[in-house]
Amino acid sequence: MLKKIVLVGAIVILFGGLFIDSAVAQTPVNFTAINQGDTAFMLFSTALVLLMTPGLAFFYGGFVRSRNVLNTLMMSFVVMGIVGVTWVLWGYSLAFAPGNPLIGGLQWLGLNGVGVRPSEYAPTIPHQAFMVFQGMFAIITPALISGAIAERMSFTAYSLFVLLWSTFIYTPLAHMVWGTGGFLGLTGGIGALDFAGGTVIHISSGVSALVAAYVLGPRKNYPHHLNPPHNVPLILLGGGLLWFGWFGFNGGSALGANGVAAIAFVTTNTSAAAGVLTWLIVEKVLRGKPTAVGAATGGVAGLVGITPAAGFVTPIAAILIGSITAFVCFYAISYKHKVQIDDALDTYPIHGVGGTVGAILTGIFATTAVNSAGKNGLLYGNFGELFVELAAIIIAYAIAGLGTFLILKAIDATIGLRAKGNAEVQGLDICEHGEEGYNQEFGDGITVMDE
Repeated sequence: MLKKIVLVGAIVILFGGLFIDSAVAQTPVNFTAINQGDTAFMLFSTALVLLMTPGLAFFYGGFVRSRNVLNTLMMSFVVMGIVGVTWVLWGYSLAFAPGNPLIGGLQWLGLNGVGVRPSEYAPTIPHQAFMVFQGMFAIITPALISGAIAERMSFTAYSLFVLLWSTFIYTPLAHMVWGTGGFLGLTGGIGALDFAGGTVIHISSGVSALVAAYVLGPRKNYPHHLNPPHNVPLILLGGGLLWFGWFGFNGGSALGANGVAAIAFVTTNTSAAAGVLTWLIVEKVLRGKPTAVGAATGGVAGLVGITPAAGFVTPIAAILIGSITAFVCFYAISYKHKVQIDDALDTYPIHGVGGTVGAILTGIFATTAVNSAGKNGLLYGNFGELFVELAAIIIAYAIAGLGTFLILKAIDATIGLRAKGNAEVQGLDICEHGEEGYNQEFGDGITVMDE
């Protein structure tokens, strides 16, 4: 007990010192550089991106069995808690502080020196506005992985995985693509185009999801008995919230209320719409009936595909990106069933494959006529950009895949990965959380013992 008290005290003193340093280190603010319209837009975009994580929770929650719905929701909500704290303590510094081409420095730990003064990343908004916007990306990325390991992973092991993955996988990738001097980025790197997270978010989470599903192993009833989604309206609600939040995701990546943000809004909606239509048409032709689950999934696929390209392509290109991505993702899900890897909610076929397709198409359709800060792609005479995008994809695959494998093996060797005992049969809601979503086991009433 004494050791625990000493440990907690040491942590409080350490982080307390960081917070004091942060408060003392602030320099006078040049308020004339801050644009109120840009700041308001970025704060609203930040809220939209945060909403995507509960939206993802509903989207995933509708797919699983009813006895696992709360556990699935919690796997998204706990990320909001874990990364919401670690991003402030060390995540933002490792991702965006000046460092080397692979990782940021430690000078912004605890947001030391990160205040309301504008930064080099976004010169018209407070530095903390940029920081918290990027923090919402860091939150949703590991939450995406939860779809692959649903209905069988220990909640404790998952929470530890989120802590380690967001630190050792997400922050280096974010720095390499978006950080100043990052190895893959436009400023000082090889020049890969990733407007809002095709490699950093979708490829990294998709590849990690595939590795996690492989390491964790299949559910006990897989593949002999697969349950249909228990709540399709919940899936549509989640899909709608994701679509809504994605305007902040892509539009906010313009870092101001400007023309590029308007372009990103248009291409985002257009690609999502094309994804929905393509998925429904393919379902109708091949299976006879267009489904509600297909509409939601197609929309998400279109959104994933446009993410790296949103601020670099025309609306017509967005139609092609959404349609091509949805078409490829549809067949990726069909192929996944053949290889017998239990990616429970198709995270890799949508986010891994969709992010890969989107990154490749960015290297084809990007044009400086849309955004002078970007580069031309293959279609506009820059054949080399396609190879740059392919190199970034390969590097993201390697970092996410190998890193996730090592993290999961370390957790499995210490506390274990799978839910214990008969939890998969009884449901993780009861076994992991002591509660349930629909009062199926406990009944509608709660018996209160007389005092």
